[in-house]
Amino acid sequence: MKVLVYGSGVIGCYLAHVLCAAGNDVTLLARGQWKEQLQRNGLRIRHHLQRKTTLDYPRVIGGIEEDDTYDTVFAVMPYNKMQAILEPLAAIQSPIVVLVGNNMSPAAMQREILKRSVCEKQVLFGFQATAGKRDCEKGMLICERAGIGAIDIGCLHGETDVPTRSKVTALLDKTGYQLNWQPDMEAYLICHLAAVLPICYLAYTCNGDLTGSTGKQRKLMRMASREAYAMLKAQGIPILPEGDDQYYGHGIKGAVMQLLYFGMAKWKTAGDLIACEHCRNAFEEMEMLDEEFEKVLARKPEFPMPNWRELKAQMPGWDAIRKQYAKGSMN
Repeated sequence: MKVLVYGSGVIGCYLAHVLCAAGNDVTLLARGQWKEQLQRNGLRIRHHLQRKTTLDYPRVIGGIEEDDTYDTVFAVMPYNKMQAILEPLAAIQSPIVVLVGNNMSPAAMQREILKRSVCEKQVLFGFQATAGKRDCEKGMLICERAGIGAIDIGCLHGETDVPTRSKVTALLDKTGYQLNWQPDMEAYLICHLAAVLPICYLAYTCNGDLTGSTGKQRKLMRMASREAYAMLKAQGIPILPEGDDQYYGHGIKGAVMQLLYFGMAKWKTAGDLIACEHCRNAFEEMEMLDEEFEKVLARKPEFPMPNWRELKAQMPGWDAIRKQYAKGSMN
C-alpha cells in the first residue's frame, strides 16, 4: 500500500523503516540537509539495543505534491509544530490520517483537518514508544526501542471501526510491530503526560544529564506521577493504557519503574536516548505541553500534589531553560 510519513525525526524514520519492511510503497517527507542525506544515502538506522544497522530506500520528498494519493498518512511532528501542518494534511488525498506524538489539542486538530479536507477522512491519533537521536555527521539515526516496536493508536473517543483497523493493521502485517488499539486517545494522551513530565522536570533540574540525579529525586519523580494519575482519576479521566498508574505505586510494578529510572540515571547513553536528548532538542514542545497540563491540574486545584510541585520547583524556570537550550549549552 502507498503510505506517507510526514516528518523524519526518530519516530517518523523508525515508522518508515517498519513500513518499508512490510513491503509498502513508503514516502518520507523531510526538510533541509537531512532530506538531502536521505535522498543520497537512504534511511540508515543504528538500532542501539539490538546492535544492528538497517538501510531502507523510501521515496523522499520535501513537500506535498498535488497529484499524489496515499492509502494512509502518518503525521509525526512535535506538538508545537503539528498545528502548522494541519492544512497540508487536509489537502492530501488519503482516507486515513494518523497524528502521532504528544498532543494536548487532539479534538481541535481533528476538527481543523475535517473542516478543510478535500476528501472523506478518518482521523486517528497514535503514540509510538521509540526514542533516539539524529547523527547528521554520520548520516544516520540512533534508535532506542524495546523489541520490534509498538504504537498505541485509536480514535479521539470510542472504538475504531473494524474496516479502519483492518486497513492500518494490514500496513504492518508480519513485521511483529504491535498496534495497541485504545478506546479513548484523548484520555491516553493526557495520561501520557502524567508519566513524561516528571522525567522532563528532573532532566532539566540535572542540566540535561540524569546521571546527576539522586535516589531521592528519582523517588520523587515516581511519586509525582502517582499523584498526577490519581488527580486524573478524580476528574473522571480513564487511565490509559489501562493499569499504567500501577507502575507508580508501592507494589512490584512500582519497583520495576524505580529500577527503570535507576537504569536511565546510571547508564548515560540510555538516559540520553530515552529522555534527555528529547528534552534538550524539544524544549519548546515540552514547555507547551507543561502549560497545557497545568490547565488540567487547574480543574481540580484542591487536589493535593506536593511531590509534583516539589519536583517541578527544583528545575529552572522556562525562561532560563529557553535561553540555555537555544544556545545549545546543555551537555
